[in-house]
Amino acid sequence: MGCLEILIAFSMHLSMDGDYNAVHPHARCTVDDTIFGVYYNSLNDLSFYAAKEIKFGYSWDQRIELGFVSGYSSSAVTPIVRYKVENFFISPSYETISGENNYGLVVGFEFKL
Repeated sequence: MGCLEILIAFSMHLSMDGDYNAVHPHARCTVDDTIFGVYYNSLNDLSFYAAKEIKFGYSWDQRIELGFVSGYSSSAVTPIVRYKVENFFISPSYETISGENNYGLVVGFEFKL
């Protein structure tokens, strides 16, 4: 039994200055409640991640993904939090550009191919 899933996500950055990629091809493997994956990120680079998935909710498929991701800052890994309802997601975002802090939210839609 394989665990590989191929997905694509479309995102929009809210309250953030910058030119961000909005299309994210994505491959992941889920084993129990642990997720490992790679995707083409908003900065036009590859990001690798590992996260725990916490499922909850009764009427909708709701979950929170908590973990670490590469490819977003000068540090090797960055914490990640992503809230999902069905195929929709929202995640806080932060970066430093030319010494200025840039905070916002990323919202999007993700589906399996």
